[in-house]
Amino acid sequence: MTHTDNPLLAEWHTEFDLPPFDQIRDNDFAPAFEAGLEQGRAAIAVIAENPEAATFANTIEALELADDALSRVAGVFYNLAGADSTPAREVLQRDLAPKLSAYSSEITNNRALFDRIDTLWQARDTLGLNDEQARVLMLYRRSFVRAGAALEGAAATELTQVKSRLATLGTQFTQNLLADERAWFMELGAEDLAGLPDFVLRAAKAAAAERDVAGHVITLNRSLIVPFLQFSKRRALREKAYNAWTSRGANGGETDNRAIAAEVLALRATRARLLGYDSFAQYKLETEMAGTPDAVRDLLMQVWQPARAAAMADADVLEAMLHADGTPGPLEPWDWRHYSEKRRQAEHDLDEAALKPYLSLDNMLEAAFDCAQRLFGLEFRALDTALYHPDARAWEVTRDGQHLAVFIGDYFARSSKRSGAWCSAMRSQRKLGGDTRPIVLNICNFAKGDPALLAYDDARTLFHEFGHALHQMLSDVTYGLISGTSVARDFVELPSQLFEHWLEVPEVLETHARHVETGAAMPRDMLDRLLAAQTYDQGFSTVEYIASALVDLGFHEGPAPQDPMQRQEEILQDLGMPRAIRMRHATPHFAHVFSGDGYSSGYYSYMWSEVMDADAFDAFLETGDPFDQGTAALLQRHILSAGGSDEAEALYTAFRGRMPGVEALLKGRGLAA
Repeated sequence: MTHTDNPLLAEWHTEFDLPPFDQIRDNDFAPAFEAGLEQGRAAIAVIAENPEAATFANTIEALELADDALSRVAGVFYNLAGADSTPAREVLQRDLAPKLSAYSSEITNNRALFDRIDTLWQARDTLGLNDEQARVLMLYRRSFVRAGAALEGAAATELTQVKSRLATLGTQFTQNLLADERAWFMELGAEDLAGLPDFVLRAAKAAAAERDVAGHVITLNRSLIVPFLQFSKRRALREKAYNAWTSRGANGGETDNRAIAAEVLALRATRARLLGYDSFAQYKLETEMAGTPDAVRDLLMQVWQPARAAAMADADVLEAMLHADGTPGPLEPWDWRHYSEKRRQAEHDLDEAALKPYLSLDNMLEAAFDCAQRLFGLEFRALDTALYHPDARAWEVTRDGQHLAVFIGDYFARSSKRSGAWCSAMRSQRKLGGDTRPIVLNICNFAKGDPALLAYDDARTLFHEFGHALHQMLSDVTYGLISGTSVARDFVELPSQLFEHWLEVPEVLETHARHVETGAAMPRDMLDRLLAAQTYDQGFSTVEYIASALVDLGFHEGPAPQDPMQRQEEILQDLGMPRAIRMRHATPHFAHVFSGDGYSSGYYSYMWSEVMDADAFDAFLETGDPFDQGTAALLQRHILSAGGSDEAEALYTAFRGRMPGVEALLKGRGLAA
């Protein structure tokens, strides 16, 4: 096959240079990756062996462009591998993991290349660099040093082997988890449908149809299993479903992730030691806003105590409801959501089955688009173009008639998609080498329906991921290294969690929360009850989250545990974890931490960002207008458009004038004293 025969290597004559999805076949990817690696190696050799003295242009800017061919292929492949996996893609993922790790190590171990970067760094004050260039130079040098560029001999070799093995294990962890999620389902007989509202029945029937099963099934998709746990009257089935959900990755056999987790933790500890750090947490947090494990623990424990107290008080109420139903014994984890939903209906007169018809997917998308238009002047035009799956939809994003981005939304659960919700870029914004506009994706796992109806938590997820998308779409930097969401891990969640707040603005729901059948606006009393219940059950959700964050931190701030499951249990016991609440992500399915290094020692990041997002939304409220144009302009200039062009604390301070404390977070969660 020639390059011109392979659509991944040929020039794309498509609108907005979108990948020609209808032409790409699985067997196109391997040769395209090989070509990309070959071109990348050649480009790196030219930079490293350049006889001319190092300059910012012939070294740093050349590095920025060196991997263009590889990045184009990888941008397509890894988005498809996560959103629409096939057996061929899974095989290729496993094959690529060590190859791409080796390629990365080749670059950072290239002494001639590092010497050129270091020469520029030592002479940085004489180069006449602007602020963005100075930042990019610092980041390149830092990333090379943290990747082991200064190591030599056996240490350098060992680090390369460690990184290769970690890449392989991360891929295996992800695929094992997907296999467990894909394999399990529970068929429901007629008597098992008691208590399930129509929207759950429709989703369960659609899930059965996807699996060629008659009737209804419950799967491990969060948007199906959570409402089942809320509404099912069959306690034994709730227990069975809950145990299947929480034992993903720990079922024995080839898909068991427990040994993988132990090996990953040991390898990370080795990596940190080779680079001169006392622990992996110390290494990882060095470049984050938090800076140290102690700072992370301090924040989490400030919130843990009031959250646990609230959860324990709630547990007493729910256990009394369990006993009133004639069930003796303690409240169990598979009971919590069921009785919490009953309590919510009783105390706030909120019935999710009555609420969901007002929260259709299309209406909530329009709400997100409307908020983006009012805040940042963005317009969204639906595109009629071939995409990678029939469920995916695309829009052109413009402002004042100027093209800014392509936004792709892929919202429905399917067996080929990994669980969770995320934002990614198939192509990131940059100005170097020509104005490159981004292709941004939001991937979710909502239950499919006609029409698709969302729980309020689903709508929050949609707004959350769209906040990430805005960070990508509004990026306005020269260098791809600092584009969009390329920021500190404990800062990246700020735009996403901040955008969730606009879903709580009454006029947004008044306008867009309309009944899918009648078109009627959500009744005002229902809207008021919904907004009044925003802090309901925050003890539970905060405890399950912080428990996961503290287990993640505990895994990485000391010697690697030989038995992570035992260490997990020790940490939870020391915390006094409430009996009826489990950590949000148990170790064998903690993909944030074990599918790659992204959130390792960093799951706390959501809460670190939440300290800022609560304060940032207050900046709007202080003006008396949640859509205040002046505040929106500051947010765009200093955060959404700035990418990683400065330290996160400097960017936030430029927007707000100061850094916030934890008080706004506690107030927002209803946990303030």
